[in-house]
Amino acid sequence: MITIYTDGASRGNPGPGGWGGIIASEDWVLEIGGRDSHTTNNKMELTACIRSLEFTISNSQFSNQPIQIYTDSEYVSKGMTEWIHRWQKKNWKTAGKKPVLNQDLWQKLLELSGGRKVEWKYVAGHAGIPLNERADEIATTFADDFTPVLYNGPKDKYK
Repeated sequence: MITIYTDGASRGNPGPGGWGGIIASEDWVLEIGGRDSHTTNNKMELTACIRSLEFTISNSQFSNQPIQIYTDSEYVSKGMTEWIHRWQKKNWKTAGKKPVLNQDLWQKLLELSGGRKVEWKYVAGHAGIPLNERADEIATTFADDFTPVLYNGPKDKYK
């Protein structure tokens, strides 16, 4: 089982943003993240999930295993577990018949999770959950235009 914690942040909405992901297998932990100079919080939340899934696909150590993705974004959590199937049936329109925002990112996330066992879990943000707090720290550090030190190593050495 692969466990992933993700978070996104933006300073202004839109404004500079960052995303962070923590990918953990049974014995390894890897932190990833990035920045966008002009974005929204929702785009960064989706990007964190996309980049994390892309990494698991491209890295044999993490590929072809069931995945649990923890997000503190109800937008992502409900989007992937409740709304996305209706959007597809309605040709990517909302209940109000407007185009779904960030459709390209939703479609990419759907593509990356298709054919894989991915379980989406909502976790309350800023509730003291260590991996969620760390994903937030990575995202906000990138949003603030700094580069955090990212961990890549054995799980038993991860703090």
